[in-house]
Amino acid sequence: MRSLVFVLLIGAAFALDDDKIVGGFECTPYSEPHQVSLVFVLLIGAAFALDDDKIVGGFECTPYSEPHQVSLNVGYHFCGGSLINQNWVVSAAHCYESRIQVRLGEHDISVNEGTEQFIDSSRVIRHPQYDSWNIDNDIMLIQLSRPATLNSYVQAVALPRSCAPAGTMCTVSGWGNTMSSTANEDRLQCLNIPILSYSDCNNSYPGMITDSMFCAGYLEGGKDSCQGDSGGPVVCNGELQGIVSWGYGCAERNHPGVYTKVCIFNDWIQQTMASY
Repeated sequence: MRSLVFVLLIGAAFALDDDKIVGGFECTPYSEPHQVSLVFVLLIGAAFALDDDKIVGGFECTPYSEPHQVSLNVGYHFCGGSLINQNWVVSAAHCYESRIQVRLGEHDISVNEGTEQFIDSSRVIRHPQYDSWNIDNDIMLIQLSRPATLNSYVQAVALPRSCAPAGTMCTVSGWGNTMSSTANEDRLQCLNIPILSYSDCNNSYPGMITDSMFCAGYLEGGKDSCQGDSGGPVVCNGELQGIVSWGYGCAERNHPGVYTKVCIFNDWIQQTMASY
């Protein structure tokens, strides 16, 4: 998503610079006062496009029903993640910051609910083959500076024993703009989505899907999780099968969400945790 937006913005920059009138005349000053409106609308549209990448068409999670869900914070919530044991969190590599505060036990991130644990990171480790150009191997580990206290609000999620097949129903969760006038975007949102076949995924994004990715969602659009919820969990039958990674637009027809395939990273996760 970030790469696509970048290309669009670069294209817009060239358009603004190259589209000149040839063979015309200088307008009488201020005789076309509406002219700036088009640029203004384009810029506002770009701002909305960058900000709207959040869960759409979901529902408010039952409070604390996703106790593995964490909020990554650098003075504000910027990504999600999943607690996989008392000392480690898994998230998306494109969410990397050198220092992160991990917030556990959250439901409404705008208020103090008395259930939270705020723990700073001691290490943030991106996958060594992460590629920021095509978002391949989009996974990272965060070591906590002290162990999380496990309770009814904070629990680890199991890593996958095997890769989930197409058709498996999963739950993706995160905070963000629901595009709804009634939902509270500060409260954790959930969405139930099916894993799609490789052919459906590749047809939606020709040549862009690697072995480390899978698609989930609805080809007809209307329900989706996008980059604004990056790093958050996709849990299928109690196992962490996916990490919110990227997508084209949000809830658009024939453009489902793309997720990191956690099952192929089990060895890297275990070896990395054992190294520290």
